[in-house]
Amino acid sequence: MTSTKAILGVSGSLRQGSTNALLLRAVADRLPSGAVMTVFDGLDDLHHFSPERDADHENGTAVLPAVARWREAIARADAVLISTPEYAFGIPGVLKNALDWAVSTILFDRKPMGVLCASPGFEGGHKAMASLLPTLTALNTHIPEGCSLVISSVRKKMDNEGQVTDAATAEALSRLGAQLVGASE
Repeated sequence: MTSTKAILGVSGSLRQGSTNALLLRAVADRLPSGAVMTVFDGLDDLHHFSPERDADHENGTAVLPAVARWREAIARADAVLISTPEYAFGIPGVLKNALDWAVSTILFDRKPMGVLCASPGFEGGHKAMASLLPTLTALNTHIPEGCSLVISSVRKKMDNEGQVTDAATAEALSRLGAQLVGASE
């Protein structure tokens, strides 16, 4: 009997109804049977990262509750999918902050990771991907073949309800989800 594969979705945008949250939903709707995605809601609850705020095992200081919740979500996941916009040629600070809270752990060590970078611009997403990959390398994540995707002109590929209308994009999202689930087995 095969167990359900748990995929943790992380949107780099805090905006309600963001394109990146909609892309996570689109991937979740296309996951192979036996896999389920839970989207983490709480990046904006994380304090600004500082090593002094992390657990101090010598004096027994507890990890901040929002950080503990973030780390538990990562630990429970068989794989992680990040969908992020491109802000000022990089990733949003809230996403970088969340990833910084995992640096002192081994939670991402060789964990399968999928990455979506989307932008409304014609060239969009590539610079966000370029700024995100070094951080994911530092966390020792594993990005399997076919598990990274840049979507430019993303708003032209979705309708007003957030459904993906571009056939090539829909197929790419399906492939990404299937590859990520396959890598988590």
